[in-house]
Amino acid sequence: MNILLSNDDGVHSPGLLALKGQLEQLGRVTVVAPERNWSAGSHSRTLFAPLRINEVQLADGSPALACDGSPADCVGLALLGVLDHQPDLVVSGINLGANLGHDVLYSGTVAAAMEGLVVGIRSIAISLVDGYKPGSDFSVAATWARRIAASAMELQLPSDILLNVNVPQGSAEIVNDAKVTRLGHRIYRDELIKRLDPRGRPYYWVGGAAPEGKPDDGTDFGAVANNHVSITPLHFDMTNLDWVQRLSTAIWNNA
Repeated sequence: MNILLSNDDGVHSPGLLALKGQLEQLGRVTVVAPERNWSAGSHSRTLFAPLRINEVQLADGSPALACDGSPADCVGLALLGVLDHQPDLVVSGINLGANLGHDVLYSGTVAAAMEGLVVGIRSIAISLVDGYKPGSDFSVAATWARRIAASAMELQLPSDILLNVNVPQGSAEIVNDAKVTRLGHRIYRDELIKRLDPRGRPYYWVGGAAPEGKPDDGTDFGAVANNHVSITPLHFDMTNLDWVQRLSTAIWNNA
């Protein structure tokens, strides 16, 4: 099996390296990842500037390709012909932090996996809750990623479905099962912070308290809050079907 591995934290992220080690048990792994951090870059694509790819060496001594574009650029270029083969599976991660609920709209990790769906390739996004904290252990999340990837191929997961996987912090004894979930509700507490540079010109930071989530039953938040791995199937169709019917009865042209 040929696996394309990317992320949004950058090609030298410890999460990517841990994931690569586990996925190599399933087949050939090729890394094409951003040369810098693209967290919250969403599905940005570069259309009005050239993109460059350079070979780099990972901490384990293996080669990888680093791209100066976004996570979606990385996967897009790989699938358009930068690689001499088409992957059977696209995997993105391990993200240094959760991608739960509304996070998927911002996530470069999820977007990299979504780019695989654009050309009809099965895709998985993997995130470790609080993975940005010093001393985070990615081994449990990487092992779960391998298991889920193997199951996705065995089940012949449709190529228009992305599995968004979130793994809580904890040992293998604590994080020992998975739940299939729906997206939960993320609560953001963003705050605009305005400052002045030495020349008196304003600039801004987005700060505020850490976001939270409602741990409702059946949701990704609820699963990880109870030390379960959350597996949420996602697809492109964001249509609100209830409102398709309701809006179809409205009179739109009588203004």
